[in-house]
Amino acid sequence: MKYKYADVDGLNIFYREAGDPGKPAMVLLHGFPSSSFMYRNLMPALEDQFYLIAPDYPGFGNSSAPSHDAFPYTFDRLSEVMEKLLVSLGVTRFTMYIQDYGSPVGFRIAMRHPDWIQGIICQNGNAYEEGFTGVWDSMRSALWKNRTPETEAPLAQFFAPEGVKWIYSEGTRNPHLISPDNWTTDLYFLGRPGNHRLQLDLFYDYRKNVEQYPLWHEYLRRSQPPMLVVWGANDPVFTQEGGRAFGRDLKNAEVHMLDTGHFALEDHCPEIVSLIRSFDERTRA
Repeated sequence: MKYKYADVDGLNIFYREAGDPGKPAMVLLHGFPSSSFMYRNLMPALEDQFYLIAPDYPGFGNSSAPSHDAFPYTFDRLSEVMEKLLVSLGVTRFTMYIQDYGSPVGFRIAMRHPDWIQGIICQNGNAYEEGFTGVWDSMRSALWKNRTPETEAPLAQFFAPEGVKWIYSEGTRNPHLISPDNWTTDLYFLGRPGNHRLQLDLFYDYRKNVEQYPLWHEYLRRSQPPMLVVWGANDPVFTQEGGRAFGRDLKNAEVHMLDTGHFALEDHCPEIVSLIRSFDERTRA
């Protein structure tokens, strides 16, 4: 594993790199409240088969985190920065691994460049209305309709230690298998001055992802990219139905429901590695 930085539009963007650049590329796009740290175990397990790139978005992990006044924290902008990073690295044909926020970032790139996408591995990266659990109710009924300090206040729980720990451990078979390094690391970055404000900007902007869902579905129906769904079936954030819904638009979507929560790699990494290897071999054949 190598740990690198690249300048993208004046931002210092951090990314993890593993494997031989001559091998098929895989781009790993992380979720909230995590960073490329979530792929720390997956990348070494796949580096013999792939060239892997896992970046941190602006405002996350080890990448630059300008204030929300200096940088527009929207999913459009995050996807543009990620796209420019990939172009600068010469990575424009790849399988993308999308989880949580990785879905809106990745689908935007795929919509702009469908020829870049050789396959999609989706792990609890929602793209359908039926994927939302009740966790989203306060955002959908209040924040997205009228952003005020009052509608933002209930969301503070997602930045608190117990809230961040909950998103990792809820729905897992054995919470004692989930490393506390996850929430300790995330809480460090969430605790940087002004970081809650930029995260709230993204919570508010998430409504635009839902507006784009029909466009993403049309992309899937038209392009029919090979897709492997490895979904934490007990995810408190995105439902099983959200994972199975990909089968409506993709003729050959391969769907696996795993007995775990939102961050399935934390306790199902070996199983996911095996599924990715067989999926890649079949699709390339």
